Amino acid sequence: MSNAGSKGARSRARELIVQSLYQMQITGHDEAELKAQFHKRQEYAQVDQHYYDDLLGAILNSRSDLEVSIDRFADRPVGHLDPIEKGILLLGFHELKAQPDIPYKVIINESVNLARRFGAVDGHKYINALLDKAAEKLRPTKD
Repeated sequence: MSNAGSKGARSRARELIVQSLYQMQITGHDEAELKAQFHKRQEYAQVDQHYYDDLLGAILNSRSDLEVSIDRFADRPVGHLDPIEKGILLLGFHELKAQPDIPYKVIINESVNLARRFGAVDGHKYINALLDKAAEKLRPTKD
């Protein structure tokens, strides 16, 4: 298994985004507070900082719309999702909708890896199924 040092800077940025989204759900911190805290973390030096900053802001600004999208595909209300899984889904749905330059398979793979690392034992299966179903509708050409 590869350690965090061998992962790409964008993958590490996704890890911090999920951690930030989890913290936001638990503490209610806003974008400015999250960025202030996470910019001070040692691992921030190893991430794609532009990607982290841009995506965190975009996800927080479109959170309501993303939650509506997740709700359309999920088998339970967004409010009943585990905070880690919800954070991963917010990131994955945002990337599916707003990052057409990233192949949907990469988005799903990255999300599944995040769920394996941070989520519940079989949470990655739920993430995989939900994002795959969403990709069919959000990316009809399925790059």
